[in-house]
Amino acid sequence: MIEQAKRLDHVKEYYFSSKLREVRAMAAAGKDIINLGIGSPDLAPPQQVISALNEALVNTGAHQYQPYKGTPDFRNAIAEFYQNHYQVSLNAETEILPLMGSKEGITHISMAFLNEGDEVLIPNPGYPTYSSVTELVGAKAVYYDLNAEGNWLPNLEELAKKDLSKVKLMWVNYPHMPTGASANEKLFADLVKFGKENNILIVNDNPYSFILNDNPKSILKAEGAKDVVLELNSLSKSFNMAGWRIGMLCGSEKNLNTVLKVKTNMDSGMFYPLQAGAAAALRLNGDWFSAQNEIYQSRKEKVLKLAEALQCEPEKDQTGMFVWAKVPKGTNAEAFVDFLLNKYHIFTAPGFIFGSNGEGYIRFSLCATEENINRAIKRIKPA
Repeated sequence: MIEQAKRLDHVKEYYFSSKLREVRAMAAAGKDIINLGIGSPDLAPPQQVISALNEALVNTGAHQYQPYKGTPDFRNAIAEFYQNHYQVSLNAETEILPLMGSKEGITHISMAFLNEGDEVLIPNPGYPTYSSVTELVGAKAVYYDLNAEGNWLPNLEELAKKDLSKVKLMWVNYPHMPTGASANEKLFADLVKFGKENNILIVNDNPYSFILNDNPKSILKAEGAKDVVLELNSLSKSFNMAGWRIGMLCGSEKNLNTVLKVKTNMDSGMFYPLQAGAAAALRLNGDWFSAQNEIYQSRKEKVLKLAEALQCEPEKDQTGMFVWAKVPKGTNAEAFVDFLLNKYHIFTAPGFIFGSNGEGYIRFSLCATEENINRAIKRIKPA
């Protein structure tokens, strides 16, 4: 029998990949499952985006290989978007690299900068892919704590006291998933300083900045950030385009060229109509976000009622498309999620999948209709 590569020995299948098989099996058996676990937008992309994609399908050369760095128009749209919404000036030719989703970026960045044995600072709790990719490239995950007492922000003073001589990269993610915490400009400035003082590449993963957030920010606005910072962004959440797999990486020409060495050996450019549609999305005005947030705010109010019915305690001042909440005292999060799934046929995400500091919490997704959220409430608390 051919054995798997040793790099997979410490990498588990993504939780949602395995758990959703169970959920689908229950649904196939006739169970009416209400899915509040996954952050996959159920709303449609903007109509202008669909129109732009359809029009691009008949353009000459639409089905040929596209530039590794994306089309000039798409890169220009990204630059305009960053200027208009974050007040960050980017050179469209040298400081922007389109991606096939943020997961691709996480992998490419890790392959481009990490050697075997290098250490990587990873938030606990945080997006599980940071850890998985770190293991896949033979680097070592070093977790830094986030907690409610610290408003789910890193304590850089404490981190600076540790031996950071082997640390080469630090993942941050604000607005934060899964907790919904937001960073302020001081934290971003401090992260830039921390990166420079310790020779660490800071990578901010920033896909949630327009969901229920009145003040979207980019770490690249901090003075001197481009020297030591890369920022991932995505159209998946902000424009309901998760299945399109479109994202971007922004930073200095030097750092992007390093990533490009990996990317050019992994793909042959993004489908032209997808880039045309993405460019149209990025050029929409703020009315689009306002309309989306009205829907998400209404859903969030319903989910908060559901959390109350379950005797869960949501964190305050959350942004993004999730509600992060403590499970009832004396309850194990995984057991609580299984209880909800098996008794009430409601699926939520247990906090422990995001790290040990997520134990005792569950995450509700807002990617469900109000009708379904109301149905979930009635299952827990019949009228």
